[in-house]
Amino acid sequence: MIDPYAILVKPVITEKATNLQATDEPQYTFRVRIGANKSEIKKAIQAAFKVKVKNVNTVRVKGKMRRVRVQLGKRSDWKKAYVTLHKGERIEVY
Repeated sequence: MIDPYAILVKPVITEKATNLQATDEPQYTFRVRIGANKSEIKKAIQAAFKVKVKNVNTVRVKGKMRRVRVQLGKRSDWKKAYVTLHKGERIEVY
């Protein structure tokens, strides 16, 4: 099995992500490796945090165009995973 931390890059801690954690079936948001699929993400979350995952949704986030002095540059694309846990499960992100 692949190391779970090779798939999970870091948790996304924003106002929206924090509000999703406060529901009956909490959702946690993670930045993941761009080549990872939903089943790999589910296995990595279960192995790393010892919780039961109900569902995984993924989003490809396109990198923004940024100006670097005279030239235009582009930030790299990345993948975000919304992980829904079963009722009563929690992950300590902080």
